[in-house]
Amino acid sequence: MREITKYHDTSKTVKERAKNKLFGAVYSHTAIILLLILLQIGIMVLTFTYLGNYSTYMNGVMSLLSFITAILFVFLVPVVGVGFYLFTKAGIGTKYLGARLEKLRVETEPYMQQNEYVVHAMKGGRVANANLSHFLYNQVGFPTYGNSQAQYFPLGDDKFPILIEELNKAEKFMEYFIIGEGYVWDTVLEVLRKKVKEGVEVRLMYDGTCSISLLPYEYPKQLSEYGIQCKEFGPIVPILSTSQNNRDHRKICVVDGKVAFTGGVNLADEYINKKVRFGHWKDTAIKIEGDAVQSFTMMFLQMWNITERQPEDYAKYLTEKQPGFSRKDGYIIPYGDSPFDHENVGEEVYFHILNHAKKYVHIMTPYLILDNEMLTTLIRAAKSGIEVIIIMPHIPDKWYAFAVAKTYYKELIEGGVQIYEYAPGFVHAKVFVSDDDTATVGSINLDFRSLYLHFENGVFIYDNPEVQKVEEDFQNTLAKCHKVTVTEVRNRGVLMKVAGQVLRLVAPLM
Repeated sequence: MREITKYHDTSKTVKERAKNKLFGAVYSHTAIILLLILLQIGIMVLTFTYLGNYSTYMNGVMSLLSFITAILFVFLVPVVGVGFYLFTKAGIGTKYLGARLEKLRVETEPYMQQNEYVVHAMKGGRVANANLSHFLYNQVGFPTYGNSQAQYFPLGDDKFPILIEELNKAEKFMEYFIIGEGYVWDTVLEVLRKKVKEGVEVRLMYDGTCSISLLPYEYPKQLSEYGIQCKEFGPIVPILSTSQNNRDHRKICVVDGKVAFTGGVNLADEYINKKVRFGHWKDTAIKIEGDAVQSFTMMFLQMWNITERQPEDYAKYLTEKQPGFSRKDGYIIPYGDSPFDHENVGEEVYFHILNHAKKYVHIMTPYLILDNEMLTTLIRAAKSGIEVIIIMPHIPDKWYAFAVAKTYYKELIEGGVQIYEYAPGFVHAKVFVSDDDTATVGSINLDFRSLYLHFENGVFIYDNPEVQKVEEDFQNTLAKCHKVTVTEVRNRGVLMKVAGQVLRLVAPLM
């Protein structure tokens, strides 16, 4: 650990961080827009404060500028608009990603075959879940597995020591949306460096948004010096791109093809409450062992090979499946979602749980930015007598997303949906649990970006003992929550109400 700390304190790293922050600031769309707004305000203040004595002349100048601007607008806007439309419609970046992923899906298809006996056995339980199994396999290629075990973690604090324990064992793949320097990443990096020295293959992939402020811009190159294969998915570049919205929001860690982790927990200190940012950080994760790990392995390799040219030896990373079928562990379906698979997989799983619940659907999500279909489905379930409860943060990480979320509260509550806010802090968990037998845990938020734009993943578990632990965790979390009332929603500040309604107009971009 001392060696790693020393490395992070070198002047080289400090300079890289400074360069990184400057890069993020210069090329941030938000920063550019804010700069232009401030410039405009400054010009207005200067005009009215210091040039008031020359108002007659200024009016003439402004009239002339307005005329010139109008002429330029008439001639240039159609050209720019048509050009921008053609650029967006062409979608060179997104079309390449989509075509490449489809090719990789075909390559990995032989390693994602469905055991029909498992599906047949599943029909002996809840038929609706067997129908979901049919959809996930036949439409997007994710099989249902038996002979697989799950371990649910109510907090990132609980997951972290088990993750380190498993990482100490052998080879690994890691795919994370966020990696931030600090205790968590230093600990993981120390293990990875040790395993590389033992001859273990280590691959690490993280989303390119990390390069803006959380990691040095050339971090993959630095890690390669340790022998760690590392790449950024979709690195941020200072040019227009139609693929920048399609971020890799997945959280996957695979060890030896035997163990996989997923959930909401990234590799940064706040996720295990080592660092306090928004009160207590409530997150969840799940560990999978057995045959179902195979799908996580393939999901990782598909994403890894988007930019590779050499063929991948997929078979070498798979373990032999267990013989027979054990009913005691139920059924597990790891699944991924892609903006290019022509299916809203994450949303379909959520719809399925809401539409087929008999008693309750309990939800934890950090964001609530809904389309009309999801809003209608939540309310319809509640009006049908299903107990629908949503746990949201009380201390948000993004005020603007929280403002938009609150614009849905009144309609949801009046429709019978109960909304609670986690009083100690921030909820980052993405969990649906229903009827004591069905649950999904993963990376998928209830917002437009997760449901339509990002690469996401989750795991659907049915008739598995860990479903009870998910529901138990929900009830324990609920005990620390404050129930939101319609009166409370109506009494929100005017500024927050206006901001929420205005921002809701651009909710699909958030």
